[in-house]
Amino acid sequence: MFAFIRYPSAMRLSPRQSDILDLARQMGRVGVDDLATGFGVTVQTIRRDLSELCDAGLLARTHGGAMLPSGVTNIAYAERRRLSADAKEAIGRATAALIPQGASLFLNIGTTTEAVARALIDTPNLMVVTNNLNVAQIMASHPTAEVILTGGRLRRADGGLTGDMAVETIRQFKVDVAVIGGSALDEEGDILDFDPDEVRVSRAILSQARAAILVADYGKLARAAPVRIANLRDLDRWITDAPPPARLRDLCDAAGTAITIAADPR
Repeated sequence: MFAFIRYPSAMRLSPRQSDILDLARQMGRVGVDDLATGFGVTVQTIRRDLSELCDAGLLARTHGGAMLPSGVTNIAYAERRRLSADAKEAIGRATAALIPQGASLFLNIGTTTEAVARALIDTPNLMVVTNNLNVAQIMASHPTAEVILTGGRLRRADGGLTGDMAVETIRQFKVDVAVIGGSALDEEGDILDFDPDEVRVSRAILSQARAAILVADYGKLARAAPVRIANLRDLDRWITDAPPPARLRDLCDAAGTAITIAADPR
């Protein structure tokens, strides 16, 4: 039986529906058969639960299950921070292990890049350029890092800085490594996000780095977003928390994009 924290909803949820919604929030996608087995009920019961959740706009129907609604609006920042939190911390540690002391790097907007920043606290003598206020605050406690915050328009919802000023600041630098996140990753290897201004900044970051790393957990494969940042072919490495589908593995192999599976030490 699954057990999760309860979250309020405009719809009156049954305890099982609340648990299903929490599972979808953690994994991005849920399947009818797995849910029926996990909750010890019939597939018809799960289909009815999913139908009601989809009708309420809390989930979107997929073949054999349901997923978080994709649309054109991102999930709220506090909810994104909670999603796949353990996976993001593992990805952060795996990324930090690849960053040598004395390196210069970009970190863009996102809860996974914030996990990378937390994992970099013990790496000496870094230069970190970021358009993420949260990353800057995390790195402020680093004893030897030089932290450079871009200008730009503040997005209060998540502490992101976007717009022309952010792009122009980034273009003044050429760093060793760009570490970027995204809101979604599709089956063609395209890295996607919601805000065109944020995407412009991410593209500028990639153009001004000698090497580029995507940090994205497996749950991003279950989401969709409307604006393209880049493709996995354009990056040097993808750090994730679970083996990706064969199609993406083949794409990365053909392009020479390395894949690192972050291990949870527990």
